[in-house]
Amino acid sequence: MIRHLASFAAAFTLTVFACARPTFAQDPAAHNPTFRVLAITSKAKDHLKMIAAAAPMLEKMAAENRFAIDISDDATLVNDENLAGYQVFVQLQQAPFDFSPTQQQALQKFIEAGHGWVGIHAAGLTGKSFTNKPYWQWFEDFLGGVTYSPHPKFQPGTLMVEDRTHPASKNLPARIDISDEWYEFNESPRPRVRVLATADESTYKQNKPMGDHPLVWTNEKYPRTIYIAIGHDAALCDNPAFQTLVRDAILWAGSSD
Repeated sequence: MIRHLASFAAAFTLTVFACARPTFAQDPAAHNPTFRVLAITSKAKDHLKMIAAAAPMLEKMAAENRFAIDISDDATLVNDENLAGYQVFVQLQQAPFDFSPTQQQALQKFIEAGHGWVGIHAAGLTGKSFTNKPYWQWFEDFLGGVTYSPHPKFQPGTLMVEDRTHPASKNLPARIDISDEWYEFNESPRPRVRVLATADESTYKQNKPMGDHPLVWTNEKYPRTIYIAIGHDAALCDNPAFQTLVRDAILWAGSSD
């Protein structure tokens, strides 16, 4: 059964819980999920609409693809004992600096043990400027050794899928037209990661052009991990290409092949 372990902010409680349903009970085959996923979400107001839209999207994916998913905004669930029950961690809009040092260490151990990780949008907010607490340098290195810089305004643009051989991107079209914040970084992570998709900077106005501008990539040092920098807009959860990307990323992260 898919469970919500904690509510989102009060403004979206009814929306999220209206979508919570025992989808596995409707499909006898789903009583034996192939793997279990924990999705931890942000409490940041800027992302609550997207999170509320993502919850039923993720539940539907789980029901249709025989994995189990628990969705929560309670970061205290990120501990060694609880994570032992999961094979994939989805970091949905939750910035790395919003985890406590103990939670950071638990997630780091989970990833280093070879488990799956899917980071979406604000999961990539690296950089020491965000916090006056001890900085989680491991996560910056894990993400590709890049730090986030202020994004341009929310606007339409085009995502170019350059690697259609990877399991997470093989079912995507070559171009995806969406509206997003088009996250920018201090440099391209390409020398240290496998890039799956990039921003076409000719299709929107940048804050600071990157030239080579990856937005979806994997760090093959940690073979079941993928970062998806797009994802600000709640409307993306109804976009077939975005749905396919998230679904295939989770299925790949949870696979044993």
